[in-house]
Order: sequence, then structure tokens, then C-alpha cells
Amino acid sequence: MTFEDHDQSAPRTNDAWADALARAVQLALATLRSAPSEADAEAWDATAGSLEWTCWETAEHLADDLFFYGMQIGTPGLPAGTYIPLQMHRQRPEGPVNILQADREPGPSGLLTVLEACGAMQVSLTRTTPPSARAHHASGASDPAGFAAMGIVETLLHTYDITAGLGLEFTAPDDLCALVLGRLFPHVESDKEPWPTLLWATGRGELPGQERLEKWRWYGEVRQAE
Repeated sequence: MTFEDHDQSAPRTNDAWADALARAVQLALATLRSAPSEADAEAWDATAGSLEWTCWETAEHLADDLFFYGMQIGTPGLPAGTYIPLQMHRQRPEGPVNILQADREPGPSGLLTVLEACGAMQVSLTRTTPPSARAHHASGASDPAGFAAMGIVETLLHTYDITAGLGLEFTAPDDLCALVLGRLFPHVESDKEPWPTLLWATGRGELPGQERLEKWRWYGEVRQAE
């Protein structure tokens, strides 16, 4: 049984997906703003979990993802197979390739404001873009719901990465995890808990009887049943 089969209450409208994305972003913001080191910029230079990026870079990357997903699905008239032609670069060789970088001067609170703004933009574009819209993504041409699901996965996982670097605990809600497993990971069949399964499916954890994944992917394309 897949998570999609199990979760018969999965949202089918843009508004429902926008609500789910908004919830994930607000959860991330509340979690990161509660960190004792939220005002300490140096603490955010620690490595984020198992990534090569710092906590600061990972939060920037998350904001960048939400910004990019919103821009991409909000511009469905692009030629097939193309992305919005925005310049991307790394600030250091081991860092993420981003469009956006947050100003360091305001510290982590400013960084989280950037994250909040980018999340709000994708939520808004999810609500207002026609469900029939399709935009290019390497995981498959997707719709507003698919890009919202990608945004939720990025938000939950990178909050997990950042909190690990800041010495905090984070557990994502099972319903959000089951939702995105059903939408983006149709190849994952499991009767195990959704959060550990999402961590396993993205190379971040282990499941009994399953080898840890060294390579992983999701499938963004709109499936016929949706």
C-alpha cells in the first residue's frame, strides 16, 4: 500500500495545498525562531545535520527553493522544458547554488524574515495559479499542487537539518509527511510511520529492513489519477 492509497483525505485543490504549505512554513519559522541561538549569527555557521552546508546557507537555500518554485509555477507560459532564466551562484565552493542571499547584517532574524517572505510568495502563487498550469522541473513537469508539495518537503527536511546543526529536536507532523509521500514518492511503499519514512526516502534516516539510501529522488509529474 502506498501513502497515496492510505491517505484518502489528500487535498485536491490549490487552496488546500496552499494551506498545507503555509502550515509547514509557519512550523519552520516558529521552530527556528524559538532556538536559543536565534539571535546568534555565529551559531548559524555550524554545519546543518548531514549536509555540507551551514545552518545559515541551508535556510537561505530553503528560502531560495520557495522563491524559485513560486516563480516557476507562476510563469506557466515558459517554453517547454525551461526554467526562468535567473542567475544562480555559490558564495563558497561547498555551499548551495542559490538565486537569493540574505543580508548578514540583521542576523538570523533577518534571514528568517526572508524565509517568511519567500514562503508567503509561493503560498500566494499556489492559490492563484490555475490548477491546469504546468511548469518544468527536473523531477517532471508539475502543477501548483506538485510545486507546493516540493516546497513542503524542502521546508520539513531543511528545518530538520538546521535544527540538528543548532542542537535542537524537530519532528514533522505525520499528516504533512503522508501527504507529500503520496504526492511525490509513489515508489515508496511502507506501513511505517510517515516522518521516519520521509527521512529514509530522502537519504536522512534508516528504516527496519531497508538499506539507507545513498541516492534518492521524488517524482513531480502529475499522475493520471490526480
